[in-house]
Amino acid sequence: MNLLNRLRASAILISTALLLAGCAATPSDDSLIRESRAALERFVDRDPGLQGWVDHAHAYVVFPEIAKGGLGVGGGFGRGIVFQDGRPIGRSTVSEATIGAQIGAQSYSQVIFFQDEAALRVFQRENLEFSARATAVAATAGAAATTSYERGVAVFIMARGGLMAEVSVGGQRFRYTPL
Repeated sequence: MNLLNRLRASAILISTALLLAGCAATPSDDSLIRESRAALERFVDRDPGLQGWVDHAHAYVVFPEIAKGGLGVGGGFGRGIVFQDGRPIGRSTVSEATIGAQIGAQSYSQVIFFQDEAALRVFQRENLEFSARATAVAATAGAAATTSYERGVAVFIMARGGLMAEVSVGGQRFRYTPL
């Protein structure tokens, strides 16, 4: 089996495993809301400056865990809750696809802040797609103070576990469902 066929087979296996894991482990809304709030607390613990983002954003979505893996071709999936004025208003899923030099598996948390109603509406209409690697900021002490909105959104990520080496390109696609 040549290298290209091995990469394709690996990508199919990884994508299938992530899809099945995402479908099999559907948390209840209450459970996902609790996990999202706990993840947001961890973000603020890591960088207290993020509290200002929470307090002043029009809305935000928290993905407590996004699991991803790859071998040449990769993918990821996560579930989250959209908050406005501190109250949950919807559910969201994120799907990620990448291609390039990559191997491994990891999980991370992600929070996306929406600057205004227009940015939130773009997200809710499922028109928000972007490469997290190009726009996300690692949540570390002081990162919030040096970050600004880009096209109405600001994205922070925080590693949870795993090990992945990659030099890849790809993007994320989001789906929104009102509560």
